[in-house]
Amino acid sequence: MVDASLYVAFLVAAFALCVTPGPDMMFIVAVGGRGGPVVGVMAAAGVASAMLAHTAAAALGLSALFEALPVLYYVLRWLGAAYLLYLAVKAFQDRSVPGDDVGAESGTAADGRAGTGLKRAFWQGAVTNLLNPKVILFNVAFLPQFVNPSLGHVPGQLLLLGCTIVVMGFLWDGSVALVAGRLTQVLRRSRRVARGLNIFTGTVFAGLAVRLATSPK
Repeated sequence: MVDASLYVAFLVAAFALCVTPGPDMMFIVAVGGRGGPVVGVMAAAGVASAMLAHTAAAALGLSALFEALPVLYYVLRWLGAAYLLYLAVKAFQDRSVPGDDVGAESGTAADGRAGTGLKRAFWQGAVTNLLNPKVILFNVAFLPQFVNPSLGHVPGQLLLLGCTIVVMGFLWDGSVALVAGRLTQVLRRSRRVARGLNIFTGTVFAGLAVRLATSPK
């Protein structure tokens, strides 16, 4: 379905993109360091699911809406910045130490709290990525470079390329989340460090919001 030589070139380029620190990786590091390894991996899974949705949109041609309705770009951009600022405020206000709320409970209650935290991390990762119009523009600009129209099935080629980078990105981001999540072992022993990491997390979210809102299209 795809050109073999183009696919090899795509794998090299995609790997370089995945390992280069960017907004998604910073978000996952902040979430994983604050909530633990599993929470970080769930945030990475949320980002990956959103990337898959972006890929499907590019394959279906939905990204052309940005050209027909330029205002849509700015609406998504400001919604994304507002959501990141909301997460920043929540992090700045958080005075808890990861593990305290679960460690003080047992059985179904603790499991329920843990499950809620995992779902929240997943949806935070997904929404943050979905509301970033630059990701949509990236798919429009990057993926078609490795498509060979003469082979036909252009949407299928785009989907294959998109799914490939989604899997690569999740494996890398998930590994980064696992490493960052080890910080929770320190957090459970020090409320001062916990507070510092909450401030760091809020600063990362606020910085990403400003970056999204002020960077040129």
